[in-house]
Amino acid sequence: MAANFRTAHVTSATSPLFAQLTLSGDKSVSIRRALFSLFTTDTIRLTNYGSGEDCQTALLCLRSLGKHVEHEGNRVTISHREMPKQATLDCRNSGTTARLLMGLLAGRVGEWTLVGDESLSRRPMERVATPLRAMGAEIELADGGCLPARIVGRTLTGTDHDLKISSAQVKSALLLAGLSANGVTRVREPIASRDHTERLLGLTQAPDGFWSVHQSIQTVAVVSLRGKIPGDISSAAFWAVAGLLVPGSDISIENVVLNPTRTGWLTCLKNAGANVNARFERETSGEPVGTLQIRYGKFSPLHVYASEVPGLIDEIPALAVLAAMIDGESRFEQVGELRVKESDRLQAITNGLTAMGAKVEILGDDLIVHGGAKLRGATIDPQKDHRIAMSFALAGLVASGKTVIQDADCAAVSYPEFFAQLSKLVTDSLTLTE
Repeated sequence: MAANFRTAHVTSATSPLFAQLTLSGDKSVSIRRALFSLFTTDTIRLTNYGSGEDCQTALLCLRSLGKHVEHEGNRVTISHREMPKQATLDCRNSGTTARLLMGLLAGRVGEWTLVGDESLSRRPMERVATPLRAMGAEIELADGGCLPARIVGRTLTGTDHDLKISSAQVKSALLLAGLSANGVTRVREPIASRDHTERLLGLTQAPDGFWSVHQSIQTVAVVSLRGKIPGDISSAAFWAVAGLLVPGSDISIENVVLNPTRTGWLTCLKNAGANVNARFERETSGEPVGTLQIRYGKFSPLHVYASEVPGLIDEIPALAVLAAMIDGESRFEQVGELRVKESDRLQAITNGLTAMGAKVEILGDDLIVHGGAKLRGATIDPQKDHRIAMSFALAGLVASGKTVIQDADCAAVSYPEFFAQLSKLVTDSLTLTE
């Protein structure tokens, strides 16, 4: 296997996948723990920090904000230095980093510019800026409500936010802004999205659905940073799908986040009768952690309801690939948010599966996959989207002929080890070339 690669060539797996895996730290948890170091002058030590490029981007931005960051392997040490009053922060491809920083910086003295790569610069930021402005923030966006963003720190006032769209990134940005605002900031969303920020802050949801913060909670945020970061459950989803695609497979994944707002894809698979199980083992900084066990077996088509989408939006590309192999119609309701991810994932899923011989429809914001057709190899352009690249590599394991994933190294955004680990499991079915 080449140390550096751009293209993955995948052929049908010739034997079952047997593996006991441990994964790099969860991306959402890693980024939040790193950025929360801005609340303290203490030295913060993080273990099993996420290896993906988005996690490294958060560290890059911390350096630009004056923090001294030492990074060796999966261990990160963040030490205090005086924060500059002006800086340009390169958020590269990380929407989480950009949106959380908007909330973190809006109430701090100084002036900052957030920039991103071509992909991030197309993603909507007005959904964060508008409610922050209601708190008194001064934020200027480029035409179309995208990056670059200019933030001038202002005194903020706590405000009630009743969000129309569920988004963990928007919710987190507002809660983090509330930590430096006068009074109480309250946030409510129509459907529960991932709650890593709330857990790190030790928040309790009120009966009316609002989450509340005020300035004194900052001390809680610092205490919550200690402890090993558990493995990324979104990365685990790819191995679950691999195990359910390739006959006879048996895969276990240890030390993985089992946060209920992140296990929607597991619930979806279990509801369909798939042999997937999660065993809770302990809690770390408010996050439940345990082991996943996946065994190959037959199950029914998948149905993701609109109310479930916020809890599994990132896993839909992999689930759609799996759905193509299940006899019957699988339906993913109200997944229009896929259009504004790193790529238009809704169209990318449709294009890729259609090229491989599956029948796929987009009806409004619903995705319909008619499963059971024999997949054939195809050339897939993931549009530099890590989840599309990895999902269609899995499709290649059960397709006839060769599947070519162009720009496959974009997987490094969230999961740099993916193709190396896959290569160990399917030695004869994967070739990586520059």
